[in-house]
Formats: sequence, C-alpha cells, structure tokens
Amino acid sequence: MPPTLAIIPARYHSTRFPGKPLASQTGKPMIVHVIEQARQAKHIDRVVVATDDKRILDAVVAHGGEAVMTRPDHPNGTSRIAETVTLLGQEHADTKLPGVIVNVQGDEPLIEPRVIDELVEGLRRDPDAPMATLASDFADDEDPADPNIVKLVVSASNRALYFSRSLIPFNRTGGVATKPLKHPGLYAYRRDFLLKYVTLPPTPLEQAEQLEQLRALEHGYPIAVVKTVVRHHGIDTPEQYAEFVAKFRRSVS
Repeated sequence: MPPTLAIIPARYHSTRFPGKPLASQTGKPMIVHVIEQARQAKHIDRVVVATDDKRILDAVVAHGGEAVMTRPDHPNGTSRIAETVTLLGQEHADTKLPGVIVNVQGDEPLIEPRVIDELVEGLRRDPDAPMATLASDFADDEDPADPNIVKLVVSASNRALYFSRSLIPFNRTGGVATKPLKHPGLYAYRRDFLLKYVTLPPTPLEQAEQLEQLRALEHGYPIAVVKTVVRHHGIDTPEQYAEFVAKFRRSVS
C-alpha cells in the first residue's frame, strides 16, 4: 500500500496571533506539538511541515522534524499542500509517492491521533470518494450559531451535502430537530485528486462562504464524511494559547 503522508501547513503571519507556530511557552514551539501528535497516528507514515517562513522551517528541523519551504503566494492551505506533494515527488521514485495525504492544521496541538486514523480509515472504506473529512457533535462550550465554526450536513451514505458558516439545517417545522454537526478542519485526499483540485477554478459558493471544500462539491466530486467525537480546539488567539499552555503544564506536573 502506498504510504500515507501528513502535511501540516504553517504560516508565520496571522492577524489575531502573529508567529503562533513558534509560540514556545511550553518549552517547544506549538508546531512541534502538532508534529508529535500526528506522528502518533498509526496510519501516518511520514509527517512534513509546509511553510513559507524560514524561522518555522528552522524550528521544526531543530526539533527533529521535517519541513519544506513553499511559495508565499498560496491562496489557501490546500494549495500549499499540493505544492509540497509535488516537491516531495521530485525526491523519490513513484513507488514511494504517497497514496493519501492528510491535511493537519498547524494550530491544533491537542489533535488526537485517533481522529487522524479514523479519517484515513473512512477514506479507505469509500473507494469512490477522492477526499474525506470529519463531522462531530458540538462541545458544550461551542455555539452552533458562531460563523467561525463551520457546519455541515451529511447524506445517509455518509457523504457531505453542504458546508456553511450559517447554522444548518434550519428546523422549519419546530418538531424534532436534527442536531447540527460541526466540521473540524481535517481532510484526507487521494494524491491524484489533490493535484487536480488545485487546477479547478474557484466556485461561487466557495467564494461566498470562504470554504475551499465547497469547490470539490460544486465541481461534482463527493466528499466522504467520518462521524466521530472531536474534543480539541484550534488556537486562533493568544488567550487560547494561554489556555493550552496551562493545560499542558497541568498534564506534566
């Protein structure tokens, strides 16, 4: 079976938290925590950070990780990952090219290896789907109406029907409501589709919602969905990072 590769896109610049991949109050950069979690997934054969900043590359390498420098002009993380796959493909014979690529967000140091494995297994169970993602119930401290938390609706065959920043589905009858599902930002792609995806033109719904996964749906490509429980949160602000640091220190004390 071709190897499965986890790629972690990491940019230095962030509006709400500049330099967050290198935040090191735990004793090591946040991006290194993400690498360590991804390495624990049993279905992941290799973990690579894709960055456009040499400071991040140097920090990863200094902690024994692998990183690739990519162009600074990528419109989204998927594009950066596709370039990384192309660069890595220039290093190896075809027999070593990855069959599946997992996009692991660089601001999720508490991501559970279990959910990465569940995602890869879900893609393998649906051979006709070129990509897969996750769905989870909302945590008690999460607001389903928050536009910063993406929602999705799923078919009976566990394929994505739609993703939105709005609260979906709308319960018009007032009867028994369908519980909303949140969409954690974790994707698995078959290699050939990943490289094709970045050649597809952007689509109206993708641009309206600012959700790149809608490009696949609008072009007619199915997305397999794995329903699981996702407990971790991404880190977008210094305050959220401080909460992570406190939790980390409690865990090692």
